[in-house]
This record gives sequence, C-alpha cells and structure tokens, in this order.
Amino acid sequence: MTSQLLSVKASAASGVFSRLLATDATLGPVALRVTLALVMFAHGAQKALGWFGGYGWDGTMGFLTKQVGMPGFAAAGVILLELLGPLLLLAGLGTRAVALGFIGLMLGAIATVHGQHGFFMNWMGTQPGEGFEYHLLVIGAALSLVFAGGGRWSFDGRIAGGRR
Repeated sequence: MTSQLLSVKASAASGVFSRLLATDATLGPVALRVTLALVMFAHGAQKALGWFGGYGWDGTMGFLTKQVGMPGFAAAGVILLELLGPLLLLAGLGTRAVALGFIGLMLGAIATVHGQHGFFMNWMGTQPGEGFEYHLLVIGAALSLVFAGGGRWSFDGRIAGGRR
C-alpha cells in the first residue's frame, strides 16, 4: 500500500513538473527568450564582470548593499540572476522560473531606485536618474514567457516530454 501511495505522489509531482516545463512549438517565445537573454546578459556582465562599462562584482555589491540597502545575499542573488539567468533562457531551461526572477528583479528595481524618476529613461540627461520604462518592457517580455514557456527548441519542452 505504501509503495502505491508513493507511486501516486511521484506521478503527481512529475505531472506538475511536466506542466511547469510544458510549452508550445511556436517561435514567439524563442524570440522573446533570445532577446531578453541578450539584454539581461549585458546588464549581468556589467554587474558581475565589469564588462560594457560596468562596475564589476565589488562595485555592484557596494552599490546594492550600501546605497540601495540590500542584504549581501540578495545583492549577490541579483548579480547572479542577471548573469546566469540569460544563459538558462538561451537554452530554454527553467524558462518560467528565470522569467519570474526577472519580473521580481524589475519590480524591485522600480520600487527601490527607478520609480522615483518617473516613467521615461533619461535620454537627454535632464533628470537625476533613469525612469522605469525599460523595466516595464522586461516585465512584459518575462510575463509572456511565464505564460507561454520556452517555445520551440527549449530544453524545458524536451524535459517535459512534449508540447502542450
């Protein structure tokens, strides 16, 4: 009886896992995955590696912990999410989880840093900081991936054993 119960529980867990990874075979999510991965990787590389004019790990940790007031583990999580999350998106692995992480990241950035500067980016250099329009675009793209999954050519779909 116990082995049957364990089998039923394992089957249910497998079903939930498969549903979380299931996706369709369209190319829309692929376009979103690749675009979001490229944009977010550039920001992650700035924060973690100092590429593209960024401050690198130490500078970013200093900013996030001292100026923004984040705990060290959360600041490290932000940096790692922006650096490693895009690599997972490119592979289509854990697409929904990474997308949810990006949504949380962007909501946090709006709440702690960018919301006070209004909607628009600081294209003309006339305001004290950057607005949150970029963050809304990331949220929209990530939310679409939460709904649709990784799309064609994703490891999520392969692991799930099929498409929905």
